[in-house]
Amino acid sequence: MEALSIPTLGMILLTASLVAMISRRLRLPYSVGLVVAGIALSFLPGVAELPLSRDLIFTVFLPPLIFQAALEIEWRHFRVDLPVTALLAFPGVAIAAAAVAVGMHLLLGWSWIGASLFGVLIAATDPVSVLAAFKEMKVQARLRLLVESESLLNDGAAAVGFAILISVAAGASATPLAIASSFGWTVTGGVAAGAAVAALILLIAGRTEDYLVEITLTTIAAYGSFLAAEKFGMSGVLATLTAGLLVGNVGWKGAISANARSHVLAFWTYSAFLANSIVFILIGGHEAHQPLGIFSASSFIAVVLVLLGRVLAIYPLCALLRGTSLQVNVKYQHILVWGGLRGSLALALALALPQGIPERGEIIVTAFAVVAFSIFVQGLTMPWLIRRMGLTIRD
Repeated sequence: MEALSIPTLGMILLTASLVAMISRRLRLPYSVGLVVAGIALSFLPGVAELPLSRDLIFTVFLPPLIFQAALEIEWRHFRVDLPVTALLAFPGVAIAAAAVAVGMHLLLGWSWIGASLFGVLIAATDPVSVLAAFKEMKVQARLRLLVESESLLNDGAAAVGFAILISVAAGASATPLAIASSFGWTVTGGVAAGAAVAALILLIAGRTEDYLVEITLTTIAAYGSFLAAEKFGMSGVLATLTAGLLVGNVGWKGAISANARSHVLAFWTYSAFLANSIVFILIGGHEAHQPLGIFSASSFIAVVLVLLGRVLAIYPLCALLRGTSLQVNVKYQHILVWGGLRGSLALALALALPQGIPERGEIIVTAFAVVAFSIFVQGLTMPWLIRRMGLTIRD
């Protein structure tokens, strides 16, 4: 795993702080500013290439991002819309991935396995930019919950699908029974691993009121659940999501002391800020060094297919809920489509592709192109779209 040197880390943190201050004053999406800063840093004389790898994103930065988001979701609200978010996340990811895979195979001639892997990894959405805009603009509560919870489940579904396709590419059995078995183990095992680690941590936390110890225990819950699940071939994303939901809901009812609650939340808010800042600056640094092929016709086709896949996943599935208590406002559907930004998880999965995968180099370059489009075009236009549709809460 590539390491961040102390001077490089210090430079990144200072840059992130300045970008946060400037972005707030200019009312621009924070993540966009970070990517621009990363691009600028990469061209400064004497600055080494910023490291970005699958292990760095997956093992270091992803667990705190998922855990912090899950920690703040209230189960009573999450449970009400769980059928909606599960529908959009699991069948939705399958539909979006299939649309992209078919298009990349037919239009660009990619192999089925290469096109399918790209379709699955690029289906993982990253709502960081959108949720930052939501906080600034006081967006309606259900819309924010739908975007955040759908993205968390969406990430889990994409990671599971990616793992299954990688095993198939490596020669594992591809029968429906084998795929269903692998899917069940990855999903159910991930949830069970997260629940087991969280339960153990909460049991220990209930025996102390030292907030420093309780913060440490939640850190173990976040990383321990992720690493334990990954070790046994389960979904680390779903494990950490489950652990975060349990700590943030069950934990507040007695296991985590009242004195520690604000400290725990503040710690994880900062951890997510830190992880997001570093990841987006690293993305910017690597966007700057992508080959000119990132601006090719194939990248344009990929962007169109990704947007089309999102349209085919959101509108038809939401139509199934029309007339029920779970129906989704059409304006919310527009935000879910355009707000389906791609980010760190998509790049982590692309960088994790084995060397023997056909089109591996093209997949990585194209993934960077789609991420760049989503950050700069979709991310920058989201605040305008939200205002245009009147989805903010009036004071």
